[in-house]
Amino acid sequence: MDATRSTDGTPAILRRAYLTLALFLVCCANQPVVVDCFVVIDYYSHSQNSKNSNNNQGGKSRRSCFSPWSSTSTSLALVKVDGYDDAFRTIDTCSVTGQPSDDLYDAVRLIDKNALKIYPTLQDKQELWSAARGSWKLQLATGGGKFRIFKSVPIFAFAMIDETNFGNGVGWNENSIWLSLLGPHFFNTARRQMVITIDDAFLLGGVIKLSNSLPGFVKEGMGLGKKPEDYAKTNTRPPAFTFIGASEKSLIARGGTGGIAIWTRLDNDIRQTAYPFE
Repeated sequence: MDATRSTDGTPAILRRAYLTLALFLVCCANQPVVVDCFVVIDYYSHSQNSKNSNNNQGGKSRRSCFSPWSSTSTSLALVKVDGYDDAFRTIDTCSVTGQPSDDLYDAVRLIDKNALKIYPTLQDKQELWSAARGSWKLQLATGGGKFRIFKSVPIFAFAMIDETNFGNGVGWNENSIWLSLLGPHFFNTARRQMVITIDDAFLLGGVIKLSNSLPGFVKEGMGLGKKPEDYAKTNTRPPAFTFIGASEKSLIARGGTGGIAIWTRLDNDIRQTAYPFE
């Protein structure tokens, strides 16, 4: 699912959201219900080929019951760099409010360029991965790699990471999810990189399962049912995120085009409303 850059710097995540709105409306037209929703797909990035998935965490098939949350790490960045605390204070403030500050990009850049110092060992990278588990609301995003301005995300878009799955979608709020996606993730600890797959798509928080009713070309465009090895066969890279940093309040990750997204942690488990029947 290649995400192209826009010339105006519109974040790829938002472009995916608007494009997917058309798909959602088509689906709604074929459903015996009235729905006022659409989905955002956080697949604005690309990753390593399938040979790297051998060093994964959470590469199992989706189970009927979700794995419990892992405890969030409170000891991230044991090897601090100058400016780390100030940078994350800026990031956390912007993440919670959903409003970018003039120095937000510089704060993220400080964490990013010092990643080798902040996460020098596999254990440090695993701490970052553990902190990424949970329910998140997408708040801010840039365009491709050349864009340095964060833009607020004007819709409720969520991401969910547990021990087995990655899920995402959109709704009115965290209690009213309109369209959601779900599939196993594949985490490469050494690269701090999570490859994303999609097994299922749902309307109305899991009430209507779309996976078996979507046209073939839509499934192909979404990468529905594809695993990392399937992308490798066609010499393409699966969508993925590379994690930059995480705190109790914020999660930062980069996609394959260089765009950066910032999420804020939700208080409640989004799985209860996005996937209640899973």
